[in-house]
Amino acid sequence: MQHPSQLMSIRSATSASMPLEEAMARLLAIVPVAPTLVPVRDGIGLVLAEDGVAPTDRPAEPRARRDGWAVAAGDVTGASPYAPVTLRGPPPWVEDGDVLPPGTDTVLMPDAVGADGDIVADAAQGEGISRVGQEVARGDVLARAGERLTPLRALALLGAGIETVVVRSPHIHIVGIGRGSASAVADWVAAAGVRVTSSDSERDVDSIIAALRVDGADAVFVVGGTGFGRADHSAEALARTGRLDAHGIALHPGESAGYGRIGAVPVLLLPGRPDAALATFLTLGRPLLARLSGASPPEGVKGHLTRKIASTVGMSEVVFVRRTREGVEPIGGGDLPLRRLILAEGAVLVPPEREGYPEGEWIEIVPL
Repeated sequence: MQHPSQLMSIRSATSASMPLEEAMARLLAIVPVAPTLVPVRDGIGLVLAEDGVAPTDRPAEPRARRDGWAVAAGDVTGASPYAPVTLRGPPPWVEDGDVLPPGTDTVLMPDAVGADGDIVADAAQGEGISRVGQEVARGDVLARAGERLTPLRALALLGAGIETVVVRSPHIHIVGIGRGSASAVADWVAAAGVRVTSSDSERDVDSIIAALRVDGADAVFVVGGTGFGRADHSAEALARTGRLDAHGIALHPGESAGYGRIGAVPVLLLPGRPDAALATFLTLGRPLLARLSGASPPEGVKGHLTRKIASTVGMSEVVFVRRTREGVEPIGGGDLPLRRLILAEGAVLVPPEREGYPEGEWIEIVPL
């Protein structure tokens, strides 16, 4: 049986839960971290703070796109084994990437020159070459601010002669309490393109307070110990270390989530249960990381429901889903066992004013 004081604390916390929209607005009232200049390859996976713009045309002069014979197309028009063309001299051989010799505009295939040196195949003008600016033109935006730098975009930047990029790389510290989901949260955070450090703490207040004293972090995520029971002290530790702005969010799962600050550093309290930790991360943690790194909002993905979603009015509810051939299948929300949660490929956020969504409705999906 629960102690009467524990029952009272749970009721009080539930009745005083902060709406998710308000919690997001307050938590995200911060500025992005300062940008830094890094080599292009070191910036892969990080969010760009400035556009990567091609400074010049590439190539700057016509170049071969394949190995073969450099010719002027007009000199070999109609060449074939039955009507070979004899040039005044043997055509120059070029390798892929070579600058075209003067007076040439086409690269024939290697077998276009017969054993006697005659041309036995033609090609359209410009075939087998890269024209000036064909790969990258001056002024092309090869990577945009607010987007994460991908290996392919890094390749384009390097090919355009750009060796450094300006990025934002927040430092997030994860404090794990008890047998929660701290390792999974650390992986989700790292996947957002930020620098992650972590530490573990015992469940008592003093241990959590000590773990919260982290130098150099741009945000701290505390995973576990967020409930309203006698062994849950994350909120109390934050209140004693800094400022507790909210403990109890009108979010299901994730009702015991909270947040505050230690000085100017935001601290997010995530429940230790996997489904609640993931729901809190998707609705509060990921937007916080995007704000700190200056990331642009991701484009929405939509699909139609194969079954209806029922929700409680007054609560923001996260329902996990997976894609099937028929559409988007709801898996469940709160109290979802791990064997079901591992099937999730995305989530649907049902706003507090809705009772859910009917079968067949097109809805926006938050990818995991």
